[in-house]
This record gives sequence, C-alpha cells and structure tokens, in this order.
Amino acid sequence: MQAIDRKLLRDFKRLWIQAVAIALVLACGVAIMLTSVGMYNALSETRAAYYERNRFADVFAITTRAPRSLLPEIAHIDGVLGIEARISGEAILDIPGRNRTAVGHILSYPETADPVLNVPLLVSGRFPDPLSSGEAVVNAPFANANVLTEGDSFSANLRGRKRELTIVGTVLSPEFIYTIGPGAMMPDNSAFGVIWMPERAAAAAYDMTGAFNNISLSLAAGAQTPPVIDALDTLLEPFGGLGAYDRTTHQSDAFLDAEINQLKGMAAILPPIFFGISAFLVSMVMGRIISLERSEIGLLKAIGYSNTEICLHYLMLAGLIAVVGVGVGWLAGTWLARDTAAQYAEFFNFPYVIFRVSYWVYAASGLAGLLTTSLGAAHAALKAAKLAPAIAMQPPAPPRFKRSIIDEAMARMQLAQSTVMIFRSLLRWPLRSFLTSLGLAFAVASVIAATFINDALDEIVDLAFYQTNRQDAMLLFASDVPETAVEDVRHLPGVLQAESQQFHAAILRHGHLSKRAAVESRRPGNDLSRVLDAEGRLLDVPPGGLVLSERLAGHLEVQAGDSIEVEFLSGRRETFLLPVTALVELHFGLGAYMDFETMNAMFRQAPRVSTVNVTLDESQTEALHAAIKKTPRITGIVEMNENRRSFQDTIEQNIVVMNTIYIGIAVLITVGVTYNAARIQLSERARELASLRILGFGRGEVSYILMGEMMLIALIAQPFGWLIGAWIAQLMTNAFSSDLYAIPLVLKPATFTVASLVVLTAAFVSVMIVRRRLDGLDLVAVMKTRE
Repeated sequence: MQAIDRKLLRDFKRLWIQAVAIALVLACGVAIMLTSVGMYNALSETRAAYYERNRFADVFAITTRAPRSLLPEIAHIDGVLGIEARISGEAILDIPGRNRTAVGHILSYPETADPVLNVPLLVSGRFPDPLSSGEAVVNAPFANANVLTEGDSFSANLRGRKRELTIVGTVLSPEFIYTIGPGAMMPDNSAFGVIWMPERAAAAAYDMTGAFNNISLSLAAGAQTPPVIDALDTLLEPFGGLGAYDRTTHQSDAFLDAEINQLKGMAAILPPIFFGISAFLVSMVMGRIISLERSEIGLLKAIGYSNTEICLHYLMLAGLIAVVGVGVGWLAGTWLARDTAAQYAEFFNFPYVIFRVSYWVYAASGLAGLLTTSLGAAHAALKAAKLAPAIAMQPPAPPRFKRSIIDEAMARMQLAQSTVMIFRSLLRWPLRSFLTSLGLAFAVASVIAATFINDALDEIVDLAFYQTNRQDAMLLFASDVPETAVEDVRHLPGVLQAESQQFHAAILRHGHLSKRAAVESRRPGNDLSRVLDAEGRLLDVPPGGLVLSERLAGHLEVQAGDSIEVEFLSGRRETFLLPVTALVELHFGLGAYMDFETMNAMFRQAPRVSTVNVTLDESQTEALHAAIKKTPRITGIVEMNENRRSFQDTIEQNIVVMNTIYIGIAVLITVGVTYNAARIQLSERARELASLRILGFGRGEVSYILMGEMMLIALIAQPFGWLIGAWIAQLMTNAFSSDLYAIPLVLKPATFTVASLVVLTAAFVSVMIVRRRLDGLDLVAVMKTRE
C-alpha cells in the first residue's frame, strides 16, 4: 500500500462523522430509488404474471340479456382469441352474526369445464358442484373479514327469493384485485363480497337460462382493441349492451394502475433531490479539505506523485463516502421494498408477489451515488491537481476585501462586533452561503411535501363526505325504478329523509377526444347529494345543460360554454349535443351532471331513480338493515359513515408512515448540511475564534458567532424551502391524480410552520454538537497554526 493510500484511509477515519452525515443523505436517495423502482417493478411483474396465469380478459361488456346463440358471432370478431360468457347480478346478503347488510356480486361458474378467462385461484376448499343449487365459493378477503370458512352458510336475496348458500371454498381472482362495492369509495371486505355460484343455479335465479349478461374477451397478440369494442357493441346493442370497455377502465385494474403510476412518479421526483444535496455536501467538504491540505498536496507532488494521482486520491475519498451511502441505501431500500411489497399484496388481494429488484436497479442507484459524489468532488479534486508544488507549499493569499454599502449600513446601525462578523462571513462567501441555505431549503421542502397530504385529505373528506355527499346511506336498485319508490323508502324503519338520484352510463365526445363516464341527475334543491361550484355554493344544473368535473373537462379539453356529444349507453342509446354550463371540483371519479327533468325527457320516460339517498335515525339502524334484507328491489346499501371511516383509517396508516419517513429524511438532510457547514466554519475560523477568546471574549460571545451564522443561514433557507416545497407538492398532486381520484393542492400556514420548526430545531441541535468543540479548543496550539 502506497503512502497516498494510507493517507486516504486516515483522512476517511478522521472525517468519519462528516462522511456518515453525507452518506446518510445519499442513502436516502438510493433507498427511495430502490423502493419506488423496486415496488414499481414488483407490482408490474406480479400483475403481468397473475393476469397471464389466470387469463385475465382484455375486453369486458355488460348487457341486459343476450342469447348464447350470439356467442359464435362474437367469437368470429377479428382479433378475438377467447370468450367467457357469464351471468352476474347483485344480491343482499344476510351473514350470520352480522346485523348490518352485506352486498354480494354474484357470478356464474361454468357447468361443464373450468372458466376460460378470469380464472379464480382456489385458496381453500373446492369449487361448487355444477348440479348443486346451494353451493358457492366466495372471495377470500370477504370470508376472512366475516370469519367464514368452508361449511358455513349465509342467505342471499336473489331477485326477491331468499336462498341459502353454503361455502365450499374461497378464491382470489385477477378480476377483483381491488374489491370495491357499487357506490362505495373505499374497499370494505366485510360489507362487499364476490360469490361464484353454479351456472345452472345462477341462471335460474336471474332468469338467464340460455342467456348471459356479462361477457369477457381475450385478444390475440397484436389485435387492436377499439375495433373489437366497436364490433362487440354492435352485436350487443339490441340486447341492452351498456358499452364494452378494455382493461384500462376496468375498476380493479385502474386502481392498481394508478398506484403503479404513483410509484413511477415518486421514482422520478424524489431521488434526484437527495443526490443533488449529496453532491453539494461533498463539494463543500472536499473544497475545505483541499484548502487545509495545500502543504500536503505540495509535498506529495514534490516527492513524485502526478496530477492524476492527486486528483484520483480526492475522488477516491468521495468514492468511499459513496460506497458507505450506497451500501446503507441498498440495505434500507431492499428492506423497505420487501416490507412494502407485503403490504401491497395484502391491500390489493394478490395471491403472491413477485419481489425481485433487478440488478440494474442496484447498479443504477449505485452508479448514481458514485456519480453524485464524484461530480461533487470533481471541482475540488481538479483544483488540487492543478496546484504547483511551490505554490501549494505556501499559505493561500488572503482574500481582498473592501468596504461596501452593507458595511456602511451595519456601521450606521451600530451592530455588535460579533453580529458584524456574522454578516461579513456570509458576504465573504456568498455562493457557499447560498448553497448551504439551499440544502436546508430542500429539508424544509421534504417536510412540506409529506405533511401537505394531511390537509389535502382533510379537504377531500370534507368535500366528499360533508359538503357534496351528506347522506347517511345510499340505497341501490338492480335497475331504475319509478320515482314512487322514494316514498316507499321513506316508510322504511329509521329513514328520516329520502331523495332520488339517477345514473346513466355514457360516452362523452369532444372532437377526437372521448371519455366514458356516468351522467348523474337529481332534482333541483336536493339537500343530501349536491353539486357545488368552485366557491362552494350550491349549484342546480340548468335544464338542457351539462355540468362537468374539472378533470373530466380537462380530458375532453372543454370549457364552460363549449358543447359536447353525449352518447347514452342505456335506454334508446341516443346521442345528444349538450352545452357545458359549468365546471366543478371533484376528488372521486369523473363527474357529469344533468337536470333531472331534462334527463327523463331525453329518455322519454316517467321520472325514474337509480338510487335513493337517505338520512337515518341511528337508533333504528338494525331495524333498517333487517327490513332491507327482506326488500326484493334493493340490491345494496352504501353507508357513507362506514365509507368515510374506512377511507380515513386506510389513509391514516399510510400517512403516519410517510410522515415519519419524510420528517426523518428532513432531519438527516438538515444534520448533514448544518453539521458539515458548521465543522467547516469552525476549522476555517478556529484561529480567529481563539484570538477573540484571548482578547477577552467569553465562550457565549464566541459561540454566538459560530452558531449565529449557521442559524441565520437556516432562517434564510425557510422562504426558499417554502417555495420548493410548494413546487414539489404540486408535482406530487399531478403525479398522484388519475381518473379515479385526485389529490388537491392544499397548503396551509401550519404546514410551513411545522416544516420550519423541524428544520430549525434539527439545525440548532447540529450546531450545538459542533459548538461543544469550541470548549475543547487548545488556544495555544490553534494560535501556532499557520494561516
């Protein structure tokens, strides 16, 4: 080992605290990159494998009642590879030991062979006997939530007939990775389940003998989806087809796809921030090391070391920091990715997770870490290599200063000498002060990026559950019923208020752009389910017009005053040209709203309703559920309080974890930046501070100079951090928004206050750690050192 190599190891040992502080910041970037990219790959590969092994379909369609004699024509559509025709329906379930109503989605299980598509994966038990009328399998999350096992029974209200079903097995299905009930906003496995019955029993229950109302298609490789959808719609239209759709709009896959895109966005936004801060810290430390080691550099050159060897020596010192940071980041990232993968498997009802962080991810993150530190050290290393031996052996020329307007201002203000020294130090090295402040600003920004989500979710809950949807429950019907059903609902136990609402599936078109959405209508003045304008005022949709959510309008590129085509997929399937009268903010789904009378007039029908919104007397909740179980027309109930509670509980768990991680990251950034900057200040000004002690300044006054400068830089960083944090929050809201939901940008003063307090506290603690070194300064030894 050469002398220069031993010097490298000694330098790293001497600087280990500073090196670890930098390495931990670098490790954050590596860990987040591994976690986000690793989870992105894990979810993508698991989904692809699960879909392929269980033959998840490419195209789906719902119809009222189509004859099975139509299947050969569907099979001959160009590009169609496989067909699965089924019977589906909704049913009210009566689960033993559960007072509240549960909703079941009934699917038929083929009589003669296994399913061709959307193959359920058996978790326990067996599939139902084709000749049985009372056997069924249920999805495993529903069984687990209600503590149901093989042999247990429950009753289902199948179109007015109560049938006892016995569980013979539990399954998972690629079709229900994200299981959410009709009208619900969040999954509730105890209240919504998927039930597979023998085809013969399902056909008898829903009057579908020789017919189907649910069909799935798989396509050949290279087949274009739009022509297949058009051909399928043409064939199903006479039989009440509601419009075919592909995987991208399948509810379960859409939720999963939105999560995958969020991970992709996180991988693109966050790691570069940490790599950039690491580069700055390395540059700051290496620059100071080279300034202090000028004589050693000159000596190394004098005894024969080349410029290249000197440059590589300092680059290798930065490389050792990178090795530590990358190693810690790999360990933390692998653990986080594996733990997150297990959580995703449970949340999304995967039977397994293919967790394999590719080698290229490790290689890319490691290379990014090495490049980060190398770029940070490059300027200082090149500067060291260019030093001539004779010049390097001499002390650096003192900088030249002259009085400025700021000096004159400080003199007029009669500031204390120690305060003047703080300001002069900042002005002497403006670029370094700015970069230090910028590093702390990113720490502030990371806290803002985490905590703004709290306020955003509070606004979502307030708007979705208290302002627009104020009902206690929604009662769902299998098909639209006359509006007189609202009066019947009012007579149910515990119902205090009841209002009608109507939904119709439609395709909205504007030029070459189109979007599938549900068009809602309600009577003017409805108080439970409401539409609010941008100012939060109640908005009644004017007759003949259409009100769109801002996101839906963005997809179609329309503004208020434009006209769009609306093709309804139910009733007479007619197309109307309607003006957009207003845009509203909506956080869940893509909303389109019409006047109640206008919609019924378009459909040429007496007023009908799809759901009834109700407020309830909580003391009669059990009586209401008992009555619903006996009411044939009602196929489901959505309890908004339970939805809200489920939403808040699910989000709260994620928020606590995310806030802890991001605040920890902010503290690491702050400690890394502040500690290194304070150590450099101390090493640069040790002789100056020792002189002040000898001249009679107390420890407090000397400490004030060191601490005051760093805390002033930290204060200057706050407004920069607020701006950067708001920018990152905006990027996150854009990355996390989808057709299913949108996160609003809500930035409150408390968010900025918390971020500043976290960073300023961490900065103060870091400076206090360095300040303790002042007490241990050997004044005589310090004064003997050369400038």
